[in-house]
Amino acid sequence: MRDPRPAAEAGAGRRPVRSYVRREGRITAAQARAIDKLLPDYAFPESDAAVDLPAVFGRRAHTTLEIGFGNGDALAELAAQHPERNYIGVEVHRPGVGRLLMRLERDGIENVRIAPRDAAEVLRNEIADDALDEILIYFPDPWPKKRHHKRRLVQGEFALLISAKLAVGGRVGLATDWPDYAEQMRLVLNGTPGLENLGADGGFSGRPPGRPPTKFEERGAARGHEVFDLAYRRVA
Repeated sequence: MRDPRPAAEAGAGRRPVRSYVRREGRITAAQARAIDKLLPDYAFPESDAAVDLPAVFGRRAHTTLEIGFGNGDALAELAAQHPERNYIGVEVHRPGVGRLLMRLERDGIENVRIAPRDAAEVLRNEIADDALDEILIYFPDPWPKKRHHKRRLVQGEFALLISAKLAVGGRVGLATDWPDYAEQMRLVLNGTPGLENLGADGGFSGRPPGRPPTKFEERGAARGHEVFDLAYRRVA
């Protein structure tokens, strides 16, 4: 596909704006051991070319990619509920990666692969166009200060990348408890070619059945935050 980045970002010598900062201070010894011991068995291959998904999972199956899985509990629950599906989890924070690995080993979950790196790079370099059946973005960092809004993950160019990687009929599910970010997501994705809003009148969709709660969602609920869900389908 055509490189969806703006020319200034794609140019040599220019560092792209990241939607995250790494926070490594709270990793436990058990999580670190899990990364050293288990990640080689669960790793999604890092590559400069599109990865052969059936080869990675040993089968052809409905494939979901979750961006920013946090502590991994929601992803592990989905994978356990749907062993017939393949799951790719993308997360840069090592404590969450370690925690998910421990859960996968404990529960014998084998249909998950983990990419501990930048989501845009994974999508751009390692996922073929039209390869995914579902992309999930639950409670991404809201970057609430206005001067930091440029760091928010869901921007126009990233939305084009998402659209390109979904198969026709594939879906995107998003959730946030920050109203202004929810509206930004809605406007950006409503304006993205190839994506159809499944909510009534191009609005929010309501919580989809089967979506497990996340740590960030529960934290927001304790503070009385409203949750906004969005759902889109890739159209031809």
